[in-house]
Amino acid sequence: MAGGDKNIIQPLHPATTVTNIRNQIPITLTTDGNTYNSWVALFKVQCTVCKVLDHIIPDATAPSDHDEEWKRIDAIVLQWIYSTISTDLLTTILNVDNTAAKAWSALERLFLDSKPTRALHLQQKFYNTKQASFPSATAYCQELKHISDQLSNVDAPVTDQTLVLQLIFGLSPEYDNFATTLQQADKFPSFETARSKLVLEEDSKAKRLADAPAALHATDHTSQTDDATPEQSQTRSTGRGYDSSRGRGRGNKGRGGQGRSRGRGSHPFYNPPGYLSTPHGYSPMSRHGCHNLHITHGQ
Repeated sequence: MAGGDKNIIQPLHPATTVTNIRNQIPITLTTDGNTYNSWVALFKVQCTVCKVLDHIIPDATAPSDHDEEWKRIDAIVLQWIYSTISTDLLTTILNVDNTAAKAWSALERLFLDSKPTRALHLQQKFYNTKQASFPSATAYCQELKHISDQLSNVDAPVTDQTLVLQLIFGLSPEYDNFATTLQQADKFPSFETARSKLVLEEDSKAKRLADAPAALHATDHTSQTDDATPEQSQTRSTGRGYDSSRGRGRGNKGRGGQGRSRGRGSHPFYNPPGYLSTPHGYSPMSRHGCHNLHITHGQ
């Protein structure tokens, strides 16, 4: 029986079953540090699932002399680190005698040292973040949240209320009414609530913009009908225009016994440019805007 125990197959360690770490940690850590918090969070989750968290955060009570199996698993975790960071970072922390814990600590020092300087830089970035710089409200809110997470990581946390106020402050001018409504609410909203309302407002604006061309076309058609001149209106209704230059029609007899008038006739709906309507027909305007009447006394 004792000899048979040697043939018992030991269960595989969870870390050895991972074939592609990029499926679990799709984020690449780069030198700018913008993805550090997200990368750390995903990496810790992966290590917890695979029971190797002690390889990046060593337990003080753990023995210093590890067996070969432990070293093999540690090498796997070290490969995870190397596979999810940029080439620049890899060349910076690469060392022949590296362990997963040493590589993890080296990355921490790179991104967490000089916290006051990094905090000042991030605060300036946070307060200068504007909606106009992003393609959507969702991207704008994600950036604000991302910077606030980085500030927390350098011991300069941002409160939820400050996060909402910066969201409002950075909105584009066309969202002024929305910003006022948000600030005047009976209960100041949380960041999640404000983000949700902003996304809905953006969707509503996009819908109104999409419906605008049809409404504008209808308005233009109505405006063309309403703004038509009396002559145009008469033309549309009768199908005939008035030719003022030919002076068709008979003039009205004046009170002074005048007969039929000839020349430029009088039309109730049309004033030729540069002429004034008079009882005797149209009179050309002078340079000073007055009309020159050539009336022969006694007519």
